[in-house]
Amino acid sequence: MPYTAGLVLPAGTLSSAPQPVLPTGDGLVLRPWRAEDAPAVHAAFQDPLIHQWHIRAADSEEEVAGWIAEWQQAWEGEQSAQWAVVDADTDVLLGRVALRGIQLGEGLAEVAYWTTGAARGRGVASRATAALSRWAFDEIGFHRLELSHATANEASCRVAEKAGFTLEGTKRSAVLHQDGWHDMHLHARVQGD
Repeated sequence: MPYTAGLVLPAGTLSSAPQPVLPTGDGLVLRPWRAEDAPAVHAAFQDPLIHQWHIRAADSEEEVAGWIAEWQQAWEGEQSAQWAVVDADTDVLLGRVALRGIQLGEGLAEVAYWTTGAARGRGVASRATAALSRWAFDEIGFHRLELSHATANEASCRVAEKAGFTLEGTKRSAVLHQDGWHDMHLHARVQGD
């Protein structure tokens, strides 16, 4: 059955080339994940704030190695794209930024991120999110990027605002965290913002 409007991005838009390395221009690099990142990711997921705001826990480095293998393969499937956020000079892991729920035909994806405890308060998440957004809009041609976070997570709200995402509303009782159901803020950027 044909669609009444054309596809925003055709299949193969991402997977036809290798996943890029994206320098932010201000001391960070977004790079594809490597197997040797597993210990640093496992350590990051021992942080109580990661536990508070994320629905996933990491019990072992072996488990994290499996995640990284999935993240590496995700590019080919074009349903998500995951980057390690590292210091440009030292390659020390500072966090993660991703496009999830990619819908190429609609030019839509959700941005997600986390940072290590040592990286917090340095603008890492907002800088990485802004760089990923520029690439997604300017280089790839996405039309809309969404970003959700628990309304109680004020730091994440600041990240969204600093990265140019407009608050559009609240999704009530939308995500189950370890302490119960959370309302979620929905932020978005669209092409041309």
